[in-house]
Amino acid sequence: MKNFNSSALHSHSQSTNHIRERNSRKYSLLSVLPLRFSLRGYGFCMATLFLFCFGSLFYQLNGGPPKILLDIRQYLGLCGKNHWSVKMAPSRLFIHKDRVARHLVSCLHDCKTRKGGSTYLDDHGQPAPRVLPFPSQVIYNRVGKCGSRTVVILLRLLAEKHQFNLVSSDIHNKTRLTKHEQVDLMKNISSIPQPFLYTRHVHFLNFTRFKIEQPVYINIIRDPINRFLSNYFFRRFGDWRGEQNHLIRTPGMKDDERYLDINVCILENYPECSNPRVFYIIPYFCGQHPQCREPGVWALERAKQNVLENYLLVGILEELEDVLLLLERLLPHYFTGVLNIYKSPDYKKMGNMTGTVRKQTPTLEALQVLYHRMRYEYEFYNFVRDQFHLTKKKIGLKSVSKPPAYSNDFLQQLALRTPEPLDEDEELETDLEDANSWLVHP
Repeated sequence: MKNFNSSALHSHSQSTNHIRERNSRKYSLLSVLPLRFSLRGYGFCMATLFLFCFGSLFYQLNGGPPKILLDIRQYLGLCGKNHWSVKMAPSRLFIHKDRVARHLVSCLHDCKTRKGGSTYLDDHGQPAPRVLPFPSQVIYNRVGKCGSRTVVILLRLLAEKHQFNLVSSDIHNKTRLTKHEQVDLMKNISSIPQPFLYTRHVHFLNFTRFKIEQPVYINIIRDPINRFLSNYFFRRFGDWRGEQNHLIRTPGMKDDERYLDINVCILENYPECSNPRVFYIIPYFCGQHPQCREPGVWALERAKQNVLENYLLVGILEELEDVLLLLERLLPHYFTGVLNIYKSPDYKKMGNMTGTVRKQTPTLEALQVLYHRMRYEYEFYNFVRDQFHLTKKKIGLKSVSKPPAYSNDFLQQLALRTPEPLDEDEELETDLEDANSWLVHP
């Protein structure tokens, strides 16, 4: 006979033990959970503390809160709470940052500030101006008959393309200025909105002498004899743009002077073909000092010094494409794409109109006399050419240079065959120290 009571008791005991085991497991899990929450909370607290410390350090280093907080403050202070788009959620605040940025500018004009309230402009001043390229002040004190009109045409096209201010002076016959004229011109140049490029036929201006910020200079020169011949015939007969232009430019020139043979002018020592008229290139780099117009070593050395200290680039016209390429490398915000414009068919048609007409080459005897009178000009030209080639080498520019109008061998032969000077220039008595002191004091 089966004992049902015993089996039931055993079954009840077994179920009770199972329930106890299950409850014990449940309680053990619950005992672990607080530990897990505490570790997570601990990590959250440490992360919050780290962010707070980092934010505080960032605040102190930058002198103020992050930009987004300033924007929010500005927006709240100027426009009130009605302009905000805010979504409230339990323990969270979502602010539409893009809408803040979108309304900041309009709020400055549409909303009135409260009396006695702090505003963004009061705390931080005017917005920072746009970043300007360096250099943003460039002067091209172009030397006459050294390709300046060709470059100015290019600059007009580049100014429209790159949005810089090009100011080209219409004054062509006043290269030497009084002190007051220098100051007025410097102030006018400095007031041009930057970035700008100012161009004029004017001798070098020393801005620092009058405590004005010195711009960056660029220029181009050419073989001195070739420049002289181009100027001589251009004044008489103009260029291919029109046969009557020279009459407008030199209305007082008589026919006997206009058709004067270049050899007669040189050999018979006419003023136009002798010093100081042929001492032309160096004063553009020497400056406004009176001695800069006197042919001699002082003006030559001062011109060299200015080239090294104040000119970003001085190129030579015989290698114009290389000059434009270097300008594109050194001043990309002014000259990017200049070679493409220079080589375009439309520009070629325009550039061909600037060539001087009726140009003739003097006899060998006349060239000998002219070369001796321009010996300082050639020394300066050779110096500039060497510096230009050195700059090309530093940048890694490999190009085929065009030969100069008069080769070195030819000029050396002229120097050997040139007789004693016709008119020996008197040595300047004032030394370099006196000249420098004159420049320092206005």
